[in-house]
Amino acid sequence: MTDLADREWRLIREEAWDGPMNMALDEIAAETAAAGGPRTVRVYQWKPSTLSLGYRQEPDSVDWEFCADHGISVTRRPTGGGGIYHGEHTDISYSITAPAAELPGDLMETYELLCTPVFSAFEEMGVPAHFADEPQPSLYKPSCYLRDLHPAHDVVAAGRKISGNAQYRRRDAIIQHGSLKYDLDADTHLAVFTDPDLTTDDVENRITSIHELTGISRADAVTALEDALGAWTTADEGTWTQDEINRARERADEKFASEAWNRNRTNPLSN
Repeated sequence: MTDLADREWRLIREEAWDGPMNMALDEIAAETAAAGGPRTVRVYQWKPSTLSLGYRQEPDSVDWEFCADHGISVTRRPTGGGGIYHGEHTDISYSITAPAAELPGDLMETYELLCTPVFSAFEEMGVPAHFADEPQPSLYKPSCYLRDLHPAHDVVAAGRKISGNAQYRRRDAIIQHGSLKYDLDADTHLAVFTDPDLTTDDVENRITSIHELTGISRADAVTALEDALGAWTTADEGTWTQDEINRARERADEKFASEAWNRNRTNPLSN
């Protein structure tokens, strides 16, 4: 492991992409870092609103008709866990990508390290966030935010979950991405799934949000996260190259938007 701040990092401030493109850009960023290019910290918005499925999640847990009728796209993450409803306004997402050799080999150590700027951002927002330290039972396993809490990567504030984080560990690079709840749309959070036996009160008793706890604007919350990621890595503000965008669009179309990947968990690009 090396001192991350001594490496070349770029900060890509919040951009809005659809679900397949967001997942593709994370993969392309990892490939860039592994090939000797800059490591990337980025903040992103999901447009349109998207349900991202955990890698092993069963497709029959999704209410596909509701998602289609309400313009909610569905894609599958390469990381595990349950589904996350990323509302355009209610979600703030980030990712960190770096060569695997520059990060701890231990999963727990890597989470602790890479969540450092996330906690700095929460502190700047005035949110008293920390890793979950008390177990809570699963309410509805298909939903990431309603599963039992894991102290390695689930972040809580005021006793309720406010952020989930996950890692995809390739041989040559590591991607950590995470979701921060800016606001909560409990009705839609439930409706994207198939027949959850829960009420909106159940959701609101388990999940909190930045807006509920602090009242700050989404723009200010995004800036706090961007600045924390940039300061932690001493990153220069950067952009994608045109080659990266082209490769990401191709990856999004061929993999992350495909029926094979999203319905069958089969990578159409694997040999």
